[in-house]
Amino acid sequence: MTDDAEPDVLTYMTYPREHRAKLHGTNPIERLNGEIKRRTGVVGIFPNEAAINCLVGAILMEQSDEWAIQRARYMTLGTMAPLSDNPIMMLLAVPGI
Repeated sequence: MTDDAEPDVLTYMTYPREHRAKLHGTNPIERLNGEIKRRTGVVGIFPNEAAINCLVGAILMEQSDEWAIQRARYMTLGTMAPLSDNPIMMLLAVPGI
């Protein structure tokens, strides 16, 4: 079983060296989950499932925007672009576009 799992466990090694330390940790996900818990706790009781989806979706979009503009903390679009075959992602990684 261990031998069969080796490719899955070591997938993060295919990413650039500067990304590896960020990929094997769970701090960004734990922070995001904490933010969701904090903001949904303020509301307390939601009227329906759509209201929960709306709030959590807004939190996720906000977090995605923050991750996209932070240059040093996590992975940047510029360092991720070489890993993608998507020409739009490569274009977005060019400074000034």
